[in-house]
Amino acid sequence: MSKPPFLTLPSGARAHRLVTARGAFAVHTCGRPRLGTALLLPGFTGSKEDFVALLGPLADAGFRVVAVDGRGQYETEGPADEAAYRLPELARDVLAQAEALDAGGVHLLGHSLGGLVARAAVLRDASPFRSLTLLSSGPAATSPLQQERVRLLQDALRTLGMAEVWERMRALDPPEAAGAGTPREVTAFLRERWMATAPAQLIATGDILLGEPDRVPELAAVPLPRHVVTGALDYAWPVPLLADMARRLSAPHTVIEGAEHSPNAERPRETAAALAAFWTDVNP
Repeated sequence: MSKPPFLTLPSGARAHRLVTARGAFAVHTCGRPRLGTALLLPGFTGSKEDFVALLGPLADAGFRVVAVDGRGQYETEGPADEAAYRLPELARDVLAQAEALDAGGVHLLGHSLGGLVARAAVLRDASPFRSLTLLSSGPAATSPLQQERVRLLQDALRTLGMAEVWERMRALDPPEAAGAGTPREVTAFLRERWMATAPAQLIATGDILLGEPDRVPELAAVPLPRHVVTGALDYAWPVPLLADMARRLSAPHTVIEGAEHSPNAERPRETAAALAAFWTDVNP
């Protein structure tokens, strides 16, 4: 999961609910849309806080930035029915969010699982969007090793409570993941976020990571500017695979040095600079 470097919102940002035709979603909003509006979708086990370090730099660059908790993620409520979290439903949520922002075109970004959701939204209806950025998100199902981890997590969630699953996951963490250098409030937040996430959401979106087909040819046919951003290493989708996806999409591929699967949290200023440059370049 992404681990935000801090939790304090930058000056001018606010936490609120974005009311849409498909319900209200918890969001963090920052900045004025001088150059446009960006909608940021988090990944598997993630939340809007994964983008907290991007908000200030992107707002300073001239963008209104809206980071969202999808349905069943952290502070957005969701039902216990797994069918509510299938990819078509999540795509419809994104389209409703873009409509509610009333921005005249939104720069859409999805991190990891969020990239698959963003892609599904664009393939359903690209008209609300100015561009699509896939951040550490691949062409199809995730890597075999990550698939194994997802299946183990799904099995645990079907038989155990969220608290027990959390404790077991932490017990399996390598020593370097124990939290050295992590602010205490961030460590507490990670557990709080986990406990607030709907188990059905995790199980159903895990199925997306396990079974999503390669839809790159479909996406390549959509007349929308695209951008692939990755770290220098990635455990979920190998970087050479992501580079090949960018080539197939005729999209620029930006590598954030010193980052792995979460450049948004690991190298936020460099990531924000790359995003702002792309969005500025493709603005009408």
